[in-house]
Amino acid sequence: MLSMTEAMFTDCTMKMVLLAPLLLMTGLISTKAAAAEEESGTAIPAESRPCVDCHAFEFMQRALQDLKKTAYNLDSRTETLLFKVEKRTLCDCLAANALN
Repeated sequence: MLSMTEAMFTDCTMKMVLLAPLLLMTGLISTKAAAAEEESGTAIPAESRPCVDCHAFEFMQRALQDLKKTAYNLDSRTETLLFKVEKRTLCDCLAANALN
């Protein structure tokens, strides 16, 4: 007859023999499911994706264009204001000279 420890050992070994393939199959199935999820997405190949530097360059180029437009607008506003001041000064001078 088997001793108590031998019986426990045999019982444990039998459970391990049954559980090991089950765990292995579960791991394989979950790995395949994860791989299928990755493949199902619309991945853009690296060759057709612009690099980070290209995105940064395009962003800086647009920012520079915006700055140029803003500077031009400020420049034209300044000129308009200067013309108004000159016109007002001339009109004030003419009005003062006409009164004298």
